[in-house]
Amino acid sequence: MSNADITAEAAEEEAPAKKSKKGLVIGLVGALLLGGGGFYATYAGLIGGHSEPGVEEEPVVEAVELPAVSFVELDPLVISLGSNARNRHLRFRASLEVEPAYEEDVITLKPRVVDVLNAYLRAVDTAMLEDPHSLVKLRAQMLRRIQLVTGEGRVRNLLILEFVLN
Repeated sequence: MSNADITAEAAEEEAPAKKSKKGLVIGLVGALLLGGGGFYATYAGLIGGHSEPGVEEEPVVEAVELPAVSFVELDPLVISLGSNARNRHLRFRASLEVEPAYEEDVITLKPRVVDVLNAYLRAVDTAMLEDPHSLVKLRAQMLRRIQLVTGEGRVRNLLILEFVLN
């Protein structure tokens, strides 16, 4: 063999073989066809439960009848927090959710309820009043005290309408 033959063979070995892009093209075409078919099947209602394309059915929601309830509005309270607190006053306004049969009884006991709330809120540490996460705990404590004053089963819930420190 001559030098020319050896260099020709070496050049052929060094040249990278061209890879076929046939598989890539087939994969892309297949993905497009499957994606388009899936979109059409969903749009046409074959998949997903729609009966007509472009028309959405509204789900039927059965309304559950609410239990009978009455609300008794409490008089607003302004509580002085003392000289050591950052804030000087607490403005508090609430409403009681009561059983309708006991609404008159709770209205009659409103002065006792206001007294219990006033006494409790004056006794609470000001740091607890200033902590926004403690409102749930305060609400539970106040509700329990109200239920003790009014009697079990009369007051369902305490709704805090205003709780402002200034």
